[in-house]
Amino acid sequence: QVVLVESGGGLVQAGDSLRLSCAASGRSFSSYTMAWFRQAPGKEREFVAAITWIGGNAYYADSVKGRFTISRDNAKNSVYLQMNSLKPEDTAAYYCAGDRYRNSGLMVVASYDYWGQGTQVTVSS
Repeated sequence: QVVLVESGGGLVQAGDSLRLSCAASGRSFSSYTMAWFRQAPGKEREFVAAITWIGGNAYYADSVKGRFTISRDNAKNSVYLQMNSLKPEDTAAYYCAGDRYRNSGLMVVASYDYWGQGTQVTVSS
């Protein structure tokens, strides 16, 4: 069982930066592929970024590529999302997700067994 807790959301202006953090409880964090998803009001939850459990390979949605960076620190049981050059369309609740030994379907909501409660990011124009 893994419990995920996000932090770092807030209200910023377009062009600003934010760093989201996700702290995981439980053992064997290094064996979990971790991801960030987001959900805007009235829209479906969508993939943002993922980092694999082996190799630490990173994957991004086209909409955030070049602006967002996902990273992990296995010693701290944490995953991060550095968000630069934020745009109003990035406004959403951001969710951390994890799944053990996940190697495929990284962009699919249903691939992940564990989810955080979400943290709100609001970008004003």
